[in-house]
Amino acid sequence: MKKFFSMIPAIAVIFLLVTMSGVYGEKNPIRITSDRLDAYDDRSLVLFSGNVEAVQGDTVIHADNLYIYYNREAGGGNVISGVAEGTGNIDKIELQGNVIVKLNERTVTGGTAIFYNTEQKIVMTGNAVMMEGENVIKGDRITVFLLENRGVVDGSGGERVTATIYPGDSE
Repeated sequence: MKKFFSMIPAIAVIFLLVTMSGVYGEKNPIRITSDRLDAYDDRSLVLFSGNVEAVQGDTVIHADNLYIYYNREAGGGNVISGVAEGTGNIDKIELQGNVIVKLNERTVTGGTAIFYNTEQKIVMTGNAVMMEGENVIKGDRITVFLLENRGVVDGSGGERVTATIYPGDSE
């Protein structure tokens, strides 16, 4: 069970990469590349679409689309300054389609991942899988509660949660 909880930070990295840069001492720049960038000030939305890759240090995220929803009333002004000024303006971040997050030996995959800033909660759905080395945890939905340092893996539609954990070092 200890291996499961050591994997929870891997899924949390998805959104900490985008929203918490600098808070935990991360000084590397975030580089996001995509086929297209659309900014919709009237919808308080920035959309990176097509072959999205976000890289910061050793963390690499791939998805078909990356949506950043922000709150202009929190002092963000327009789309670009609203997202660039800090995490207080972010309502939620959504990754859609073929989501893959890699950090060293940890990989998390799924169909959709959403970070809810107010609740400090991440939900990965659509055949969510967490892998670290040979250890694998699968479920339809993985929920990580960042402030509580806990996670929940749910099955659905008759599919059960599966975990394959290889005993090893107590690190």
